[in-house]
Amino acid sequence: MTENPLLKVENLKQYFPIKGGLLGRTVNNVKAVDDISFTIGRGETVSVVGESGCGKSTTGRAILRLDEPTEGKIEFDGKDVLGKNASEMRSMRSEMQIIFQDPYASLNPRKTVRQTLNEAMDIHNIVPKKERNDRIIELMETVGLQKHQIDRFPHEFSGGQRQRIGIARALSVNPKLIICDEAVSALDVSIQAQVLNLLKRLQREMGLTYLFIAHDLGVVRHISDRIIVMYLGKIVEIGDTKSIFENPQHPYTKALLSAIPVPDPKKKSERIFLRGDVPSPIDPPTGCRFHTRCPFATDKCRDVVPELEEKDEIYKGKHSVACHYALDIQQGKHKPKYNMTDVRKSLGDEDTDNQSAEKEVEKTQK
Repeated sequence: MTENPLLKVENLKQYFPIKGGLLGRTVNNVKAVDDISFTIGRGETVSVVGESGCGKSTTGRAILRLDEPTEGKIEFDGKDVLGKNASEMRSMRSEMQIIFQDPYASLNPRKTVRQTLNEAMDIHNIVPKKERNDRIIELMETVGLQKHQIDRFPHEFSGGQRQRIGIARALSVNPKLIICDEAVSALDVSIQAQVLNLLKRLQREMGLTYLFIAHDLGVVRHISDRIIVMYLGKIVEIGDTKSIFENPQHPYTKALLSAIPVPDPKKKSERIFLRGDVPSPIDPPTGCRFHTRCPFATDKCRDVVPELEEKDEIYKGKHSVACHYALDIQQGKHKPKYNMTDVRKSLGDEDTDNQSAEKEVEKTQK
């Protein structure tokens, strides 16, 4: 845990009710985020990664109370977020901003850049009206746009430029924390790099803190101080960027890392293919939620929920994992029931889909 953190999340749960029957009663819940805890230090970038549906974006929205959390505790700069009323929360949101995934959908198509940035400052009464034009021009230049573009509409910009406008809007209220919700995933690779470099520069110059939500570990490697890996609403691993990439301990993290493309065509990487699909968050598996797809799973994994704890002496204090056998796997004492990499090779076709690989596994187990 970070000492004196800017953001502290404890036992956060975000359930979405499923209504049914003639009376529309709650018959079940989608357990999008289920009892997670973490901290973010001042000036730090913490990334949350995982497959679609793991609860990454829901976590970000719950922190801002765009969705009202079901349970838990959220502290921002020492203040209780969940205890704020609507008026107090509106004031606090000037310190916590969000950059959305789709830059076009997040901007009002009927408003110019000037109107969009002015609206944010007007709501929070940040800058006197007579000074706002100068502030808008300053924001445009800060994010790499030209002042002659302030009276253009969103459709007149490229995707990368629209995301820069989104960043400018977030900066317009002088925030301390910015939640980047898949902020570069809709952009071309070259534009992604430009936006990431811009975010890093702004952090250095303004002392910003980021919660960076993404599904691509290759992207977060270049911006993160620490990485949180989520699976089906739970945190399965958390550690600093170096320890996650050099010594991943959870089988799920290893599978995610194996999917990162290797730029050297002469160097072959072994891709880990997981069996089956992600279970439904309506009825998640008992015990370790990853056990239905994990080659190392045992009866203990099916019955007992693993605690998120430190198990690596090398990265003591910097790395925690929720896996019963993390240390034994690391030391080679706990062997997998099957190896999806070897199965893939035995098929003699690197483009064979995961389903075919699973069928081959079933044959070998009979």
